[in-house]
Amino acid sequence: MLSSGFVVAIASLYLGGLFLLAFLSDRRAKRGAARFVESPVVYTLSLAVYCTSWTFYGAVGSAARNGLEFLTIYLGPTVMLMGWWFLLRKLVRISKAQRITSIADFISARYGKSASLSALVTVIAMIGVTPYIALQLKAVAASFDALGTPPEMAPVVLGERELLADTGLWVAVCMAAFVIIFGTRNLGADERHPGVVAAIAFESIVKLLSLGAIALFAAYGLNDGIRDLFARAAEYPEVLRLYSFNEGFEARWVATLFLAGAAIICLPRQFQVAVVENADERHLATASWLFPLYLLLISLFVVPIAIGGITTLPASANPDLYVLTVPLAAGQGELALLAFIGGLSAATSMVIVASIALSIMISNHLVAPLLLRLPFFSEPATGDFSTTLLLVRRLAIVFILTLGFAYYRATGSSNPLASIGLISFAGVAQFLPALVIGIYWQRATRAGALWGLSIGFLVWAYTLLVPTFADAGWAFNEMVAEGPWGVALLKPDALFGLSGWDRLVHGLLWSMTANVIVYVTVSLLTEQTPLESLQSAVFVNAFQPGEQRVEGALKRSATTEDLFRLTQRILGSERAFRIFRDYARAQGRSDHLPAPDPTLIAYVERQLASSVGAASARSLVSRIVKGETISLDAVIEILDETQQAIQTSRALERKSRELEETAEELRRANAKLTQLDMMKDDFLSRVSHELRTPMTSIRSFSEILGDQQDLDEAEARRFLAIIRQESERLTRLLDEILDLSRMESGQVDWALGEVDCAEVAHDAVETMRGLARRHGVDLVVELDRAPVTVVAERDRLKQVFVNLVSNAIKYNDAAEPKVRVELDASQRTGWVEFRVRDNGPGIPPDQQETLFSKFSRGWNEGSDLRAGSGLGLAISKQIMHQLGGELELAETGVEGSVFVVRLKLADSGNAAEDSDAAAE
Repeated sequence: MLSSGFVVAIASLYLGGLFLLAFLSDRRAKRGAARFVESPVVYTLSLAVYCTSWTFYGAVGSAARNGLEFLTIYLGPTVMLMGWWFLLRKLVRISKAQRITSIADFISARYGKSASLSALVTVIAMIGVTPYIALQLKAVAASFDALGTPPEMAPVVLGERELLADTGLWVAVCMAAFVIIFGTRNLGADERHPGVVAAIAFESIVKLLSLGAIALFAAYGLNDGIRDLFARAAEYPEVLRLYSFNEGFEARWVATLFLAGAAIICLPRQFQVAVVENADERHLATASWLFPLYLLLISLFVVPIAIGGITTLPASANPDLYVLTVPLAAGQGELALLAFIGGLSAATSMVIVASIALSIMISNHLVAPLLLRLPFFSEPATGDFSTTLLLVRRLAIVFILTLGFAYYRATGSSNPLASIGLISFAGVAQFLPALVIGIYWQRATRAGALWGLSIGFLVWAYTLLVPTFADAGWAFNEMVAEGPWGVALLKPDALFGLSGWDRLVHGLLWSMTANVIVYVTVSLLTEQTPLESLQSAVFVNAFQPGEQRVEGALKRSATTEDLFRLTQRILGSERAFRIFRDYARAQGRSDHLPAPDPTLIAYVERQLASSVGAASARSLVSRIVKGETISLDAVIEILDETQQAIQTSRALERKSRELEETAEELRRANAKLTQLDMMKDDFLSRVSHELRTPMTSIRSFSEILGDQQDLDEAEARRFLAIIRQESERLTRLLDEILDLSRMESGQVDWALGEVDCAEVAHDAVETMRGLARRHGVDLVVELDRAPVTVVAERDRLKQVFVNLVSNAIKYNDAAEPKVRVELDASQRTGWVEFRVRDNGPGIPPDQQETLFSKFSRGWNEGSDLRAGSGLGLAISKQIMHQLGGELELAETGVEGSVFVVRLKLADSGNAAEDSDAAAE
């Protein structure tokens, strides 16, 4: 047991350190040197304000009581953060554009800047968060009592101590002082609080390290490691609860998972850190994986501590305090003190941010609208409202913590920490329909949001808060037991006869169902005001740039002097002068008074909204402007333009994709044409060379024969033979060119008839054996000697076979070149296949598409035998086309290539008919 004075001293030093950190961070931020506060890591750690004393203490208690249910508290935010692109990003984008100050301001601005709606949200937030603040005070007080008070002196029920001796009181006082000093330094509620953010980020690290230290002690201090921990745990039947689900767990799992996910945006403190305090939208991308990792580590530490508590402490020990009592029972006072500091961090961070958020909501949406109706504050030339508003926020902080402390003193220890936290979650979850549906459904109205939120909140209070009061012995005992006026169907925890359900699931089901049904129904039955229509378009289409152009619909006028005096009265002289000077500079003016226009009025309204909220700002500006507030025709025009812009944008995107695809096709076609043009030039060059070579030989030897009369007869005969051979070569080349041209134009007369394909193939192979021997190629023949009848022209078919075998021989540069010729005829398919397979180098991919072009040369460009017209394969392709067959490259690669010739087997009954048809 540690001395109470020592614990107080350490806690005071820790809180003093937080004050110092916040103070230094604020000073550095003013000098522009606190860039670390603007980092995505600090932003993510500030989100860990979600992990309150409920997480630090209550998660272990929840695991010990309800098993794996505690995981839902971490899975809900994980799912929400992983889907940041769809929801959180939009919330941040809207909030920055609209200068949103709180969740109440956000909902109010969405529904036409409604003052009544923002006030309702504020009241619900106060009632819903008060139990949560009381939970933090309860956790700190209970942990202090466990750490520094002997068991015989500890109160049976928290809150039984004298007021001044109650730890919760002094914790609340310290927290109030911290928030007042560092949370209300600036009037601009949308401005970030670097000192507070830095302190919260530091506390998040302390929470993680202290909880991790207790978990390591449970595993390696009380046991010989993780394996020994779980082996020892197997001896205790109570430990089995940690790995199991309670009966009917499905409904409660869904409920708690939903509440945890909703809490990450609906809790005022979470909206504050996630949306208002966000410095850069891109930080959400880092938080989407780093924050779930943080929650994963927290959840991993819970189970070892719970096992340690069950196995080392008596059954009567409070599971919510296992984090403290496990090291205390082992005599590790210093480690227990570290756990106390971790729990204090968890509680203070939550209370600090919640107090800031609620104080802004109270001042902007409850107090300021009332003050601005008083004569002293309503006259433009009177007073400085900025100091009054700061005072209101500071008093609101005191009021909030006083309310939380009163709830803590009244309830004592009537409920576990997790139970109180879930009730609070269910209360603020009533904001979810108006918040989320409102930014995706443009038809939603202010009346729908107001009625849906009101009914949902009343049902929540009736089904969850009333039974809690009855459990605490305050009131409503008879109502909970028998129902109002004795009507059992209206019992709060068995509404309309739905008995036997878990209380949380029951209350959440009825409250959210009522909320959504009323919200949607009333929205469908009511019409939006022009301003609602305008705001709904801005919020729903937040990512459309044109949606921010709302000033064009606001038909208002006001003098610059009146606007400046109003801004000066609300924001102070220095800030007002800076705002108007910067705007004048943007207009190109040298003074601090810009030219009045509707855009300036809207700009001033947004600046005021950052301090007093959208509803109050609109009310203030409306008092000094002249003209119609908003034109319905202009709204309709903007909405029509919005839809047209969206449709145009989508059409442009579609056209852009089509143009990109067309451009890509054109690029490919152009590349192919360029390649074909190069091949054509190469073909013409080679054909010219082929024509020039025999013509040169003929000319040379003819001149010799004509000029030299003394040649002997043998020499003259040899020269004449060369002339004849070159003439024949020239004739063959010209015949090939003419033949291909005639076949392409359909001018060739085909003498088709039944031909033995096997015999033709044998003749072609035998013709090529001499060429194979000269090139050292092993020519392997696998041809069936049985007749294979097709309808073709014998010489043309042989020309195809000879060309393929010749190419396979000439262009094979393998170490042991081999060419295999195969013939496969199948009566079942009705086709015959003639395959020429080699083990050559293969055909490069860039040449495969143009292989059968008349401009293509041999594919082995490295061979010294590549000279030729390149017409062989083109002619063969045309021949097979005319014969009704196919010629294709079936396989190619480093192991060689396979060319396939396919012909349809002849039907003896229709041979003549097929022959005539082919000839045509």
